[in-house]
Amino acid sequence: MRPATGHDPLARALHWSMAVLIVAMLFVGVAMVASMTLRPALLALHRPLGIALLVLAALRLLHRLRRRVPPLPSDLPAWQRAAAHASHWLLYASMLAMPLIGWAMVSAAGNPVTLWGAVALPPIAPHDPAVYSGLRLAHAWLARALLALVLLHLAAALYHAWIRRDGVFATMAPWRIARPPSRPRPDDAA
Repeated sequence: MRPATGHDPLARALHWSMAVLIVAMLFVGVAMVASMTLRPALLALHRPLGIALLVLAALRLLHRLRRRVPPLPSDLPAWQRAAAHASHWLLYASMLAMPLIGWAMVSAAGNPVTLWGAVALPPIAPHDPAVYSGLRLAHAWLARALLALVLLHLAAALYHAWIRRDGVFATMAPWRIARPPSRPRPDDAA
């Protein structure tokens, strides 16, 4: 593995396309629960987008395991470094688990996971109302957890971009950002 100074274009493309899809899916999920009129159309959109996210998440994880990521700043406190690593792995886990649980939930309800047209995926869970109920609950709670992780991730990215100005945000920004010159920290003045 080669050392990385920034994420490569594929990692950036996967990151930002997944970010857009995840935000869209969270809105679609809320709208599905809020509107019975739009529910069938939203479900027809939600299912294939969920499978697309599953494929992208798997590709992203494989890519992540094969390439070094840019190092975090050396002056980052240990607890922030640990939180960054833990939150990234929790994001990967939830991005894989969420669509799999959704697919299993639809399977347990006895419905096909229809992609586009007549293309349907095979069931991955037995048709069972009790299993469906448990998976539906898990899917709903995992959606909330994923939203919390996304908001935490966004807050951390903005912290690095606007407060620390340490170049971390620039490593994944969808556009190239010149790394700011190192600035003296207030506690370094002594």
